Parts: sequence; structure tokens; C-alpha cells
Amino acid sequence: MDLISLHEREQIRAYLSRDRALHVYEIGDLDPFFWPRTVWYGLSDAAAVQALALLYIGVETPVLLAVSRSESAALQALAERLAAVLPARLYAHLAPWLLEPLSAHYHIADHGTYHKMALTDTASVGTVDTSAVEQLTPAHEQELLALYAHSYPANSFDPRMLHTGHYYGVRRDGRLACSGGVHVYAPDERVAALGNITTAPEQRGQGLATQVVAALCQRLLREVDAIGLNVSAANSAAQRCYTRLGFSHIADYNECTLERKR
Repeated sequence: MDLISLHEREQIRAYLSRDRALHVYEIGDLDPFFWPRTVWYGLSDAAAVQALALLYIGVETPVLLAVSRSESAALQALAERLAAVLPARLYAHLAPWLLEPLSAHYHIADHGTYHKMALTDTASVGTVDTSAVEQLTPAHEQELLALYAHSYPANSFDPRMLHTGHYYGVRRDGRLACSGGVHVYAPDERVAALGNITTAPEQRGQGLATQVVAALCQRLLREVDAIGLNVSAANSAAQRCYTRLGFSHIADYNECTLERKR
């Protein structure tokens, strides 16, 4: 099979659409806003693309996405071939079984296992009372930043995402106590990925995140038909919340920092 660089959205979309639930993030990057910040690699035979990986270059440290539901000889071969052309330093979301072959080329700092989850039971989110949830706008940016600094310092919040209209929160005593929104929002591709969901430590255990996530999904389902999220395998409380709301665990991956060996 040949290592190829892919440049046609339709060809990439055709591959990703084989498993939309798994590839919500990659499909979202076909959106015109993100597309110029992407580099796509594939392994192809005469018939079709057999494996695909995305290098996202819209951030200071490029991010490689190479995931699958089960072991794939084609994806492993693609990762091994890519090792010669990838940046010297990158962050990565990798299928767990790719760590060993890439360790021949990179020093790997493994930041843990994560679950990919997809909303598979859309009825469940409709049963939650979301009357206390409010929509957040760009005017709430400083409030959100303060909440994240207090309860989720390692967040990946991008204030530009407030302009999607898909950030929501719940207050306690007039202060923002819980919030959540989207990492990916691509209505033209009909996909979204939830992210930056957090509750102030002193307000946890009251079901606030359940309300916020339900409100998010209720609104998003008017515009998209695939909703996913990533959650740390160590965060059992969040996993229980998402499962109650109709999300299912579909695959694992590891988040890592890769530094090329000299």
C-alpha cells in the first residue's frame, strides 16, 4: 500500500463516514474554519483508502489523531510510515496499540487512557429538567475563565467557541457553578463534540453537569446527528453521568506527547 497525502474533502469524508461516531473530531475538521489547519495522510491500495490519520496544525504543538475501534494492521503500517515525516515534537491521540511501534522513533510521555463516547440513546437527554440552565454568550467569557481557573485549570477552552451559541451554565447564589460546551461544532457536517464540562468543586454531586450536558445535547440535536466526547478513563463520575444521558463507550485511545529520538 502507498502512503499518500489527501487533499480532497469528499475522499476524506467518504473514509470517515464509515464510522461517524468514532471520527466526530476529524469530521468536524472538514469544516471550512478548521480545514486550512489540517494535514491528512492515508494508506491506500488500488481499491480505496485503508487507513487515515489527521495532523492538526492550528495550535502551537501539532496534534496527531490516529484512532480505531480495534487493532488495524493498516493503521499501524500508516503510523510507522508517518514516523519519518511527522514533526519532531507533537501531541497525539493514539490507538493504544500504536504506542509500541512509535516508541522506536519517539520518546513517548503517556498522559493516560481516554474513552471515546457517542450519544446512542437520544431519548435520555430529553427526560432531564434543564429549566435552570442558561445559554452563555461572549459576554460571559470572563466568568467562564474564572470558573475554569478554579475547577478545571487544564481546560482547552477557546473563547471563540462561545460564538457557536453552544455553551451553557448553571448558577448557584448568582455565580456560575457549572458549565459546558463544544470542542467541535460543524453543523454543515452534522457533527459536534462536547468539551470543557466542569463543576466547581464545592458544588459537585448535585447533578449540575447532568443538566448542562442534557441542555447541550437537546439544542445540538436540532442541528447535528452525531454527538461525541472524550473522557478520561480515570474519571468514573463523568462516565456515569454521560452513560445515564445515553452515551456509549465506543473506543479507547491514549493521549501522549511525542519527542523524536536523536
